[in-house]
Amino acid sequence: MAALSARRVVLVTGANSGIGLALCDRILSEDDQIHLCMACRNMQKAEAAKSELLLSHPGADINLLKLDVGNVDSVIKGAKEIRQRYQHLDYLYLNAGIMPNPRFNLKAFLNGLFSRKIFSMFATADGLLTQEDWLSDDGLQQVFMTNVFGHFLLIRNLEALFSRSGCTSQVIWTSSSNASKSTFSLTDYQHSQGQESYSSSKYATDLLSVCLNKHYNNKGLFSSVVCPGFVLTNLTFNIFPPIFWTIITPIMWLIRIFTNSFTLSPYNGTEAMVWLFTQKPESLDPMVKYHSCTSGVGNNYVATYKMDIDIETAEVFYQEILTLENKMTTKSQITGDNS
Repeated sequence: MAALSARRVVLVTGANSGIGLALCDRILSEDDQIHLCMACRNMQKAEAAKSELLLSHPGADINLLKLDVGNVDSVIKGAKEIRQRYQHLDYLYLNAGIMPNPRFNLKAFLNGLFSRKIFSMFATADGLLTQEDWLSDDGLQQVFMTNVFGHFLLIRNLEALFSRSGCTSQVIWTSSSNASKSTFSLTDYQHSQGQESYSSSKYATDLLSVCLNKHYNNKGLFSSVVCPGFVLTNLTFNIFPPIFWTIITPIMWLIRIFTNSFTLSPYNGTEAMVWLFTQKPESLDPMVKYHSCTSGVGNNYVATYKMDIDIETAEVFYQEILTLENKMTTKSQITGDNS
């Protein structure tokens, strides 16, 4: 039976390293009385992350949950376990994500290097990175499944825990400045025909956030998207060999003087996420993306930018995802019954 509690409950996906772990640390610093649930795919890394947090926050209430948002059955099973543990969910940080097999587009880089778009290029990585995607065990494109659909499915399976007792609940997506309208297509929303699946998936999360607000605000559920800026994590380190980062990292600290999106550290990258933790969700603009920024002298702050979202496109996509959810949930139930 779910435990009774007046404390706020915070669930973070992809919480065992990088931005996710830094977020858990900072939120516990804001409120050490929360119930923190770290949803992770690798439980060995999750245990290590929990131990690390307890060193800084002894006595904190931290629970682990095995959850792979890249797998339909894992999401459904994980959501069921969450419903059994808690009676309400106040914050759901959808942070887990992948950028598989990233490849650097040298031609696009050189073209941008000698143009007026140089700082924009460094800030957004627009056109610089391509990825090789593959089909998941569920038959969906893996990047779409992990970055978009798995999280949407989690939200839908946790509806019973949102906005209980007249309180509001917040869903906060980790998006990206790399989210690009030009890479997304309603006719290929899984991006099976392209090579910029990460960019497409992040634009898809922006679309879903807008529609979640449209359909759920009157029920007390609010959705926001954040951009952590350019952060040096395992995800970015996998783009180039170690020798590259040894050479380029000092240069990046210089670039930050001119580009506030170079947050660089996971701690800095969580600035917008932590800021949202302190806000009244009903006062937020559903069409805004909240960016973590760091000034050249290292001061963190939050900047807001209007998203380039077409409401009609967002709604059509939302309905497509609902149809996909019904299909995949039915398939999961049939598989479960036959196993």
